[in-house]
Amino acid sequence: MKSSDGNRIRLQPMWRKVAYGGRQPGYDDNYTDETFLEEMVMNANVVKRDLLKVMIDSVSISHYLCIVALVVSTWTLTLNLDIDETTLLKLDVGLLLVGFSVLLLTTCPFSLKLLTKYVLNISFFISGLYVLAPIYHTLTRSISSDSIWALAVSLLLVHLFLHDYSGSTIRPPGALNNPKLTSNISLNASIVASVLVASRLPSRLHVFAIMLFSLQVFLFAPLITFCVKKYHFSLHLLFSFALMVVTLSVTYHLHRMFFILLLALLVFISIVCPFWLIRIQEYKFEINGPWDEAKLCFDITE
Repeated sequence: MKSSDGNRIRLQPMWRKVAYGGRQPGYDDNYTDETFLEEMVMNANVVKRDLLKVMIDSVSISHYLCIVALVVSTWTLTLNLDIDETTLLKLDVGLLLVGFSVLLLTTCPFSLKLLTKYVLNISFFISGLYVLAPIYHTLTRSISSDSIWALAVSLLLVHLFLHDYSGSTIRPPGALNNPKLTSNISLNASIVASVLVASRLPSRLHVFAIMLFSLQVFLFAPLITFCVKKYHFSLHLLFSFALMVVTLSVTYHLHRMFFILLLALLVFISIVCPFWLIRIQEYKFEINGPWDEAKLCFDITE
């Protein structure tokens, strides 16, 4: 019997690690030998993050949060009639000229065709908005103000949650890919919130001015920010910090509680969250080995 068992062991084929080929004679389906764990790798794909780098990356979120805070402050001042329609129109023209100039300066190469395209698009945009202003003015007349404010706040929260902080709401010049679906949903939420707020203003010119201001910010501010960041990142950081100072100053004079809330959010996003991310990276543990699924090393679309 012993001799028979020894011959059986000697005649048994050596186990081989094969991806396909079925069950090997003499071995179970889940059999592995002592060399199976030799190819195990720990934390091969874990990225070591730097605190300063993460804090700089978070500036984009704080930057756009300040933009939305400025829009809300302008809405509040307009609803309280602290800003009249003439001042709003002057602000709209100033923002349009500044944004248009920055876009042309940061777009390379500059062409007359691109300039004509921008001028025509902006002309059609302003004309259509002026025609629709009377409709916006009476759109929510039968809805209570409490419902309007609650819906506007909810839409702004949806806008902030789905916004693409690393890209643009519209396709930049020379870009190949269109904005993401979530970015379009975020943009639509901000536009609806702007319409709801504008419908509570006393005159049609007020409605046109505040809608033009809101759409300029929500549509073109992310595009301008993206172009400036691509053109010179240090200039983007300088502009972001200046915007934070201006926003905090405006909110401080508008409402102290709003100022405290915004300041706490900026500190939490720019300092606490990066530090938190670096700390939890210490507990990240990843195991890779021969049991992982195969990954393609080429693009299947090619």
